[in-house]
Amino acid sequence: MTHPMQDKVVLITGGARRVGAAICRLLHAHGAKLMIHYRSSHNEARALQSELNLMRPQSVAIIQADLHNLSMLSGLVHETIHHFGRLDVLINNASSYYPTEIGEIGEREWEDLVGSNLKAPLFLSQAAASELKKRQGCIVNITDMHVERPKKGYVVYSVAKAGLATLTRSLAHELGPEVRVNAVAPGPVLWPENNPQFDEVYRQRVISQTLLKRVGEPEDIAKAVRFLIEDAPFITGQVIAVDGGRSLNL
Repeated sequence: MTHPMQDKVVLITGGARRVGAAICRLLHAHGAKLMIHYRSSHNEARALQSELNLMRPQSVAIIQADLHNLSMLSGLVHETIHHFGRLDVLINNASSYYPTEIGEIGEREWEDLVGSNLKAPLFLSQAAASELKKRQGCIVNITDMHVERPKKGYVVYSVAKAGLATLTRSLAHELGPEVRVNAVAPGPVLWPENNPQFDEVYRQRVISQTLLKRVGEPEDIAKAVRFLIEDAPFITGQVIAVDGGRSLNL
């Protein structure tokens, strides 16, 4: 069976690990070719590339870049087109995530969190826009269920992800009708790494507040991304919550 994504080229930021890797595996299984961006996860990116190329040779490439460096963003797009001959889908998945308490927020935290979660998606989308228009392509942003109800102690992150939700709607206006732009807002799927706040007591409280009484899987986010790319030709400017209903119960 031929999938609508067969041989389409996807550029995904932060695609080497966690939810990004799950998105890569699912889209690749549906026939996509991938340019997987990473910043410091070289070993994971190389392993994922090898795994997927073993299934379909020459279908996956990797590229390193610091998304805070705006001069590198157009290079991600150009290298993707140079390597595969086209670009059909941009997924802005890379993200920094950590708390910022009022009274302790500095410019470094602002530049890092806004840079990865909002600034890079804007400028990368701008760099990709002309090619995506040519291909009748799409953009999928990964935002957060907390854009409507900010998480206490995470001021800058919440502002950045809320900005990404607004950027999604704005780009849908700016790039339509040729390019569709949507977002997925994950809820509790993977717990943050090396953060003592997310201990067992915290995790059980989150689960109890989630209508489906469980956490999700990275594949749940990947399926929503795949839907927006493959099966949603009349959907644009939307943010889809994939959170087990938790955003309704905060």
